[in-house]
Amino acid sequence: MIVYFRSMRIKDEAKQSAIIDATVKLVNEIGFVSSSVSKIAKEANVSPATLYIYYKNKEDLLVSTYLEIKQRLSEEILSEFNQNAPIRDSLYKFWTNAFHFISQNNSYFQYTEQFANSPYSEKVNHEDVEKSFTPIYEVLQKGIEQKIIKNVSFEILSVFMFYPIMNLSNARLCKNITADSKTIEDAFQLAWDAIKL
Repeated sequence: MIVYFRSMRIKDEAKQSAIIDATVKLVNEIGFVSSSVSKIAKEANVSPATLYIYYKNKEDLLVSTYLEIKQRLSEEILSEFNQNAPIRDSLYKFWTNAFHFISQNNSYFQYTEQFANSPYSEKVNHEDVEKSFTPIYEVLQKGIEQKIIKNVSFEILSVFMFYPIMNLSNARLCKNITADSKTIEDAFQLAWDAIKL
């Protein structure tokens, strides 16, 4: 009996990473509409056929790129994050991690900004995405229960705790800000003063 084996293309993490980075670069430069699969493949130095090994279509690629960035962000900001440390210390660790990640990966931040304001955002289950950040929300909840943090919705807390990081760490938005330890500490203190009881 002769058995025929169909060869399978093995996914290459380096190629997949190159595709993600090419997608971010092109979308930031020319927008979602103009960023075709062929242009992204060319920028990533792969063939369009190779790109389709990883993604079903352009929409899948754009959504997957967003999810990948969010995953990288959650991994970075939760690095050495200790939920059992004092509330302020836990949040300060999150703050510094997020500040450094966004300031060093501005292109990712720019992509997520555009994505959030595009129709593609409707293709994402944002509740699932937010689950990656559960430890931070648990610390905030603990702070509320211990009467350290104001008892308001997470949406309000986010405005004062998270959004300043996105602005201050973005060189395009805050051109005169130096991302040194004093700036990070001063900015965190202002955010902390806004949410603490």
